[in-house]
Parts: sequence; C-alpha cells; structure tokens
Amino acid sequence: MGLISQRLEAMEESATIAMAQKARELKSQGVDVISLSLGEPDFKTPDHIQKAAKEAIDSGNYFAYPPVPGYPDLREAIAEKFTNENGIPSKAANVVVSTGAKQSLANIFMSIIDPGDEVIVLSPYWVSYADLIQVAEGTPVLVKGTIENDFKATAKQVAEAITPKTKALIYSSPCNPTGSVFTYDELKEIAGVLKGTDIIVIADEIYEHINFTGKHVSIGSFPEMQNQTITVNGVAKGFAMTGWRIGYINAPLPIAKACTKIQGQFTSGANSIAQRATLAALTQDMEPTKKMAAEYLRRRELVHNLLVEIPGFKVNMPTGAFYFFPEIASYFGTSYGDYKIETADDLCMYLLNEAHVSLVTGQAFGSPECVRLSYAASEKDLKEAIQRIKVAVAKLS
Repeated sequence: MGLISQRLEAMEESATIAMAQKARELKSQGVDVISLSLGEPDFKTPDHIQKAAKEAIDSGNYFAYPPVPGYPDLREAIAEKFTNENGIPSKAANVVVSTGAKQSLANIFMSIIDPGDEVIVLSPYWVSYADLIQVAEGTPVLVKGTIENDFKATAKQVAEAITPKTKALIYSSPCNPTGSVFTYDELKEIAGVLKGTDIIVIADEIYEHINFTGKHVSIGSFPEMQNQTITVNGVAKGFAMTGWRIGYINAPLPIAKACTKIQGQFTSGANSIAQRATLAALTQDMEPTKKMAAEYLRRRELVHNLLVEIPGFKVNMPTGAFYFFPEIASYFGTSYGDYKIETADDLCMYLLNEAHVSLVTGQAFGSPECVRLSYAASEKDLKEAIQRIKVAVAKLS
C-alpha cells in the first residue's frame, strides 16, 4: 500500500505553476529570466479596493469566521451584478463565494459528478479543468477548436460529443489559454443543442472584463439555459486581485446549496477581509479596470505584430484575456546542439534554457501543437522576450 492515494498519483501538476517555479529557480541562480508563463496581471490592486480592506481591518468587525457561502451583503452585490450586468436572474441564495474561482470549480465538480459521468470540455481549455473532473471521478471529453476558427469548438461538435453519460459541459470565455471570445450567435447555437437536456453548463467568465469585442455574452442569460447554467467568476483578473483569492458562482439553488455543503467541510468561508475588498471592487469605481483592459489591448497589438514576424509561428488575433496561443508544430523535428525539439514541452524548455523566456506548453491545455504566452507584462519585457524567442528559434534546424 503506497503512501499517496491513487487519486493524487493520477493528478498532473499544474503546468503553469510548474513552469513558473522553474523560471523562479533560474532567477534565484542569477539568470535574467523573463516569465510569460503565469496568467497574472502586472498591475497593483486599485487603491479604493485596498482602502476598503484597510477599513475592514480597522473596524474590528471582520475577525470572526465568515458565513460559509460568503457575507450576505457581498452575495447580494454579486447577485445584483449577475442580474444587471450579465442578464442572469440571480438572488443571494444562488451565490457562493469561495477561495478563488479554482475552488469554485472544484466545489462544482465534486457536487455534480458521479463516477463515470462525462464532462464535455471545450478545448483548448484551462489546465485544471480535466484534473478537477478526474479527481471527482468523472471523465473529461475534449471537443477541440482549431486556430482557423479562433480555437472555438462549434455547436455541431458539441452535439456529436454528447452521450448518455454526459453530465456537464465547461468552457471559458474569454478563454484561457487562447484569448478567444464566444459570440452571442455561437453561444446561442450551443444553447440550442443543450436546451431541454439535463446537461449542466459551467461558464467560466473570470476574464469577463478583459474583452475586446465590445460585448461580453453569458450563456446563462439565455432564458432556455438559466436553470441549467452555473456561471463562475471572480476578482483576480479584472481587478488585479490574484492574491486576494476570491471567486464566486451563480448556480441553480440545489447546486449552490451543494457547493456550500462541500465548502463547509473543506475550507468554510473565504477570507473575511478579502471579501470586504471584493465588495468594493464590485460596487465602486470601475475606471481602473477599464484602464487595465485598455492597456492589455494596446499590448495585444504590440505582441501580435512581433509574433507574426517569427518564422514558423502561426498566430491568430485573440479577442480577450491576455494570452497568445501560437501553433509551433513546424519546429517539431528540429534541433540545436544537444536540444532536440519533438514536442511543445521540448520547445518551452529550450526557450527557457537558451533564451531565458518562460512560456507554457500547449499540451497542458489540450493542444500539444501550441504554446501559451501571457502578455501581462511590461512593454519592455515583452519586446525583449519576443526578440529572444526569435533569435533562439532561428538556431533550430
């Protein structure tokens, strides 16, 4: 009998976290590494949100255990946000606040999946979806979009993937890792396939505010989908609050209660002071968020213009988030010195060691022919990193 459970042995380490750790190790040795691997805003949390946290501490009213699903006034504010901004009818009872959107997702899968259930995952997908599904003893079924369609799977593909074992479907929009955004018409077609079924839709909208299309669409706003959609969101990306660890969901009441039940056993309520900061984020000045999104848009243009100049990189134009996801399969079978490039993993390690630039392999996102590059970095670092990549790949033959 081993020390570690089979469940954990089967789980992959998060590729984004692992790559960031490798970059940190090199940096600690004095190597000048530019890290474009983590999806973390390079802005500080806006001042008014920091102020709200300080006021919460000074009040002395938030040092006790908070309610498991979140403070009532925060849940009310989130419900109003879903109703007014997203067109998703919501009440506080439908909202559960968790320690980051990742815990929200874990709660959901543990609440709805039985052994053998299948979950359709629109791919490329965020690294943790498949492993969280498998930990809950479900089976991820990948439905893959291509770069020609901006990596977006179609309603026809979804229909073909449905089996009697299908319990849920999950996607992100704007998408991590591709930056793609599903349009109203695309989501309407997917809703048309799913309406009238018992399939639960999990819509990950954590990048909602970094959307360059002019309009964010929530599938939960479609009347035919409201009773079978769970919408996941949080403050990490749009408000530069990754370290505050607050995510939240809107879910049909039975699922919200189930998520509260499991959270009560695992962690109980999310950090009290972070919840007060989140209330300020959602109800006060949105101008800093808009300015951050505008800066990401400017960087997107810069990075796109630089990436398309690299021979062998096949690049599309993302419409949200802060990632590029170029296809780099043309470098498979090449080499330089002792480096042999057979996979995206090999190319990422080569670029880390040769160019001192940290990216993430597309293998982790369901697309082994791609790599992910985050442009949540300074213009100076982005220009230098992409120049280093260009020089390094030119050595491969």
